[in-house]
Amino acid sequence: MASDPVLAQEAVPAFNFSILRDIRKRADLTLSALSERSGVSVAVISKLERNQTQAEVGTLHKIGKVFGMRATDLLSLAEAPISNKKSSVRYKSGAFELEAIRYGNADCIYATAVAGARVSKPEIHHDDHEICWVLKGTVRLDLPKESHELEAGQSIQFDAIQEHSYEAIEDCQVVIVHIRKDKRY
Repeated sequence: MASDPVLAQEAVPAFNFSILRDIRKRADLTLSALSERSGVSVAVISKLERNQTQAEVGTLHKIGKVFGMRATDLLSLAEAPISNKKSSVRYKSGAFELEAIRYGNADCIYATAVAGARVSKPEIHHDDHEICWVLKGTVRLDLPKESHELEAGQSIQFDAIQEHSYEAIEDCQVVIVHIRKDKRY
């Protein structure tokens, strides 16, 4: 007799709080120490770590405070899959050939260009951290009050909301990473 798929899905917990054990161990805390600091009983923390119960928001708030996290951060970690596999997208911007992987909190872009190629897209400058790492060749990065020539093996980080442009001084290969900033308000 085949099992009912709806009932099988209900048996799977909506959230996997076993991630809490990893966070606690990385912070070098025992169950007792986390219990003492958070005010949540050892039994509740243990059941959460073994994924035998679901947490209440107040419990997540208390535990999260110990790690400098919000309750929603813990909930998001418990809900998130272990990994998120994606395929890249290829496109062209100016004379730069790009291949990008985009996630909720970061964009990773592999770019190639021939000497003399230039790109600037102020309309896509977001309030992110941007890292440029030159793998091959030489690239000039122009910012409002500075200009940097980066050679293979060099990188730079800056606030991506600033108007900026890249120019390939030599044929180049570059990795550009945009990392979302935490919300300020």
